[in-house]
Amino acid sequence: MAPAHVLVPLDGSPLADDALVHALDTFDSQITVLNVVTPLDESMSEGGVLEADADRRDEAHAHANSIVESARQRAEAAGSTIETAVETGDPAETILEYVADNDVDHVVMGGHGGERNELARRLLGTVATAVVSEAPVTVTVVR
Repeated sequence: MAPAHVLVPLDGSPLADDALVHALDTFDSQITVLNVVTPLDESMSEGGVLEADADRRDEAHAHANSIVESARQRAEAAGSTIETAVETGDPAETILEYVADNDVDHVVMGGHGGERNELARRLLGTVATAVVSEAPVTVTVVR
């Protein structure tokens, strides 16, 4: 059965862009792109020297909005219409919450490898691994 609502989390990376292209080429259904803004806190800054102030939050949200707007424009150029969303939180948790709260029945996302000990995390990336492990719907990881 073809999905009715496909979610494509975007983080601005080439693999996430590939996931959007895959979703647009593969599915004739509602497609939503989601960018998750990770809250800035002192532990995420350079040694705690950068303050998590309003300007940094505004910059992060502006960047997120530019990512989803670029996706919307690419989809329109390809003859498709997509929904866009920007949320704040832990990326994997926020994606999973979005799936549950918005009747999403398929997720298409880019996988990011990295220097990790576990094979799955190395092949998929930590966010993709968490979503694949915990999502109650089908997840396609584009590499």
